[in-house]
Formats: sequence, C-alpha cells, structure tokens
Amino acid sequence: MTDRTMDPLQPETDYERVERSPEFQALRSRFRRFVFPMTALFLGWYLLYVLLAAYAHDFMSTTVVGNINVGLLLGLGQFVSTFVITMVYASWANKRQDPIADELRQRIEGRDL
Repeated sequence: MTDRTMDPLQPETDYERVERSPEFQALRSRFRRFVFPMTALFLGWYLLYVLLAAYAHDFMSTTVVGNINVGLLLGLGQFVSTFVITMVYASWANKRQDPIADELRQRIEGRDL
C-alpha cells in the first residue's frame, strides 16, 4: 500500500480499496496457503536430488534396467513432478480461486466495492 502520510488528501485508488477488502485478503491468503507449501515441497525434492547426485554416487549409479540408473529416473522425475504440480495447481485454481477472483473482478468493475 502507498504511504498516505505524505499527502493525506490524495484520493484512494481503486487498487488500494480492493487490496484492503476482506475478499481480496482471503483470496490472497488462500493462494499463499496452496503455493508456498507446494513450492517448499518441490524445492525440497529438487534439493534432495542435487544432494544425492553430489554425494551418493553409488546409489545414483545403481542400474535399474539396462542403461537406466536411479539418477536418470530421479532426474526424469523432476520433469514429471513439475508437470504434476502444474496440473494440480491449474485444477485447484479453476475450482477454488478463479470463481472467487472472477466474482471480485466483476464487483470491482461494477464499482460495488
């Protein structure tokens, strides 16, 4: 939010009014409750992969089938997990975030807030 101590007579902008609204705060809070844990989970998984690659050479080079080893499978798992997280987020946003955001947007455009 902008600092109103410089000019208290400056009119409040639409964005500032929306930002203060309980609906927007709830929307932002719901987004953070989903995204932050998901990000932490992915970064933890990625850090585990990097640490295993750096310090567990024998484990990572364990052959699974033919020329495919554990390191290759875990590396490909990074790509798979990225796509899975993206699909889970898109589904979650479509069901839980977007309807509320659309309603809030319509209220803002109608100046009902």
